[in-house]
Amino acid sequence: MPRIKFQIPHPNEDGCVITGIIEQPNGAILETDSHVKPIALMCHGVMGHKDYLFLKKLAQNLPIDSCRFDFRGNHESNGSWYMGGKGYANDVQDIDAVVAYLKAQYGYRVDLVVGHSRGCIVAMRWLATAPEGQDVSGCVNVTARYRFKIHPYWDLWREWFEKSGIFYWKVRVAGKDVVREVTSEDIRDLEKVDTSFVWTKFPTKTDVLTIHGLADTVVQPFDSMIYARAFSNRPMATHTLHFVEKADHNFIGHHDEVVDTILGWWDQKEKGMLNDGVWLAGVKPKL
Repeated sequence: MPRIKFQIPHPNEDGCVITGIIEQPNGAILETDSHVKPIALMCHGVMGHKDYLFLKKLAQNLPIDSCRFDFRGNHESNGSWYMGGKGYANDVQDIDAVVAYLKAQYGYRVDLVVGHSRGCIVAMRWLATAPEGQDVSGCVNVTARYRFKIHPYWDLWREWFEKSGIFYWKVRVAGKDVVREVTSEDIRDLEKVDTSFVWTKFPTKTDVLTIHGLADTVVQPFDSMIYARAFSNRPMATHTLHFVEKADHNFIGHHDEVVDTILGWWDQKEKGMLNDGVWLAGVKPKL
């Protein structure tokens, strides 16, 4: 499968370079090609990277070309990293930069966006605010938070916040140790993130698939029910909801089900067979 790894200078931050990968299952598309070609855009979550969880496997199995990239301050993309609302705004700028590159260099038009957690929230905001977002036909929402005042961070990091106001978040990202500084002010800023735009500003013709693990302790599964309410009963688009039993926020041990669900949903969408409701409605599960 042809693959292009790219690096582009960020138009909004000096010295910042965004790194990403384009997968081309149907053969290489050249910069000299003049026709418009659809592409899927994949967005990772907080402290993630372009190949984490199910993203790489999904990219290698989608029937259309795809692009996945590291947001600013993550893995192979340098630049500023923020936990709070400013970070979400920066992420939307990152999507803008990548979409502009894909269009200018290869003539791509984004037709599908897939996001995990924070990555989906910023992808949905991009869909709702960017002119190009109005033409995207599909959106996959994997465990996006709706209620930002309900989160685990105060309970997890309260001891450090009370002592110094700072928590040093240590995680492994793509096999490397990463430390990010999170302040109590960052969490207060995070709680101001507004997702209510999905009710009034989300593209009216974009079909949505929402997937959530029922064992998720980072984002409560009821948040996906709220998104289902927002995206259902639209006259020109559908919403499909799928819960994964025993799956946590990162779907550890359940990546295949996530990928298979997305591929099945996209196939049904391309055939014009989607309806509002739950995924695999009427299909008896194996117990």
